[in-house]
Amino acid sequence: MAEKHKESSTGLDTAKWLAVAVLVAAAVYGNSYFAAESMLYRVIGLVATGALAAYLAAQTARGQAFMELGREARTEIRKVVWPTRQETTHTTMIVVVVVIVVSIVLWGLDSTISWLISLLVGS
Repeated sequence: MAEKHKESSTGLDTAKWLAVAVLVAAAVYGNSYFAAESMLYRVIGLVATGALAAYLAAQTARGQAFMELGREARTEIRKVVWPTRQETTHTTMIVVVVVIVVSIVLWGLDSTISWLISLLVGS
């Protein structure tokens, strides 16, 4: 019996995803069809249709899994320890100094190799 419920749920989910696709297609077509209308009305229509499509998609198994992923990501973001302004400044200065040192070293190598090649070629 659990398999039958899973099959009907999958069939219902497919119908819901088809309805979402139809809503999105209708919103895109409606936006171009009513191009002469006020932008405000078109945006309101797009937002309303998008909200309805998102609500319908959230009622599917994959939509619920996506919503759960979003909640978990939000929880993880709250756990992040963000660096202080002083730590960010120090790290930035270290990166700038390292970039300058590496660029000087590469310039020196390039100049040395160019000088050696010009000696070999004799120009």
